[in-house]
Amino acid sequence: MSERLIAIDWGTSNFRAFLVDRTTGECLDSHRSDAGLRSLSSEAFPHYCQAQVGAWRAGGRVPVYLSGMVGSARGWCEAPQLEVPASATQLAASVMAAPGLSNAWIVPGLKVVQDGHVDVMRGEEVQAFGSLTLRDTTSGLCCLPGTHSKWVRMEQDHLTDFTTAMTGELFHAVRFHTLPGEPSRDHAAFDETGFRQGLEAAMHPDGPLHALFEARSRHLHAGLAAEAVGGFLSGVLIGNEVLSQRKKWQDTSVTLVGSTALNSLYRIALEWAGGSVVEISSDDATLAGLCALARRHET
Repeated sequence: MSERLIAIDWGTSNFRAFLVDRTTGECLDSHRSDAGLRSLSSEAFPHYCQAQVGAWRAGGRVPVYLSGMVGSARGWCEAPQLEVPASATQLAASVMAAPGLSNAWIVPGLKVVQDGHVDVMRGEEVQAFGSLTLRDTTSGLCCLPGTHSKWVRMEQDHLTDFTTAMTGELFHAVRFHTLPGEPSRDHAAFDETGFRQGLEAAMHPDGPLHALFEARSRHLHAGLAAEAVGGFLSGVLIGNEVLSQRKKWQDTSVTLVGSTALNSLYRIALEWAGGSVVEISSDDATLAGLCALARRHET
């Protein structure tokens, strides 16, 4: 058995690869690119992957574990989505051999199929299990901010339920494709004052559809500066997301698993709403989760 493994998180717009010491979990080297699923044809996946990590593979002896949208119908090949509740051991038992590349394995996703609640995920399940490992616990609530944010319930080493919020995608759509977002298009810097105003607007009794439009009316008549409009829209959407999940977090801390930038926004929102937070980087959670899965796959 190799003393190393290669962990890859491959999504719609990004490729992240890490060479990892399987015993300590230490990242020995890493490589990132913008070659997400949208930039590759199906037959190009094995060749691209080998080109990026071939120098680490020791002739194929170092295994590769891939998570994320790479396992979707739009990716390398479609891996199954297991129904919750599911454990890391069950995920490990269901990994798929990646076609065209030896000793490479695609991790399955998860799904919820219930009356009144149907949901899917790919990649966040690995990060959720990794966060348990890093926090040395078996249960908890994770929030994974992103284009499609996930709120994940973990109980006794099982992922038991999750909910997706389209917050990031809606923010992009509103900012760049609506009239209220128009003043923000030339202002990339984050404005915390606007963000906090958006959080307060998220509680408007007429709901988020009105609160989002207030970016327009406040810009015209209440002094909301153009450079603050983007922050305001973000505050409305993240504030609504956090408030919608209040029943899940009001009696427990939330583990935020994401980039530094997104974690900081969700920390502000959760603390504004009365919640408590522990932060973990998405890279660290991915490495810990894939290392834990690899140990189970080989036993």
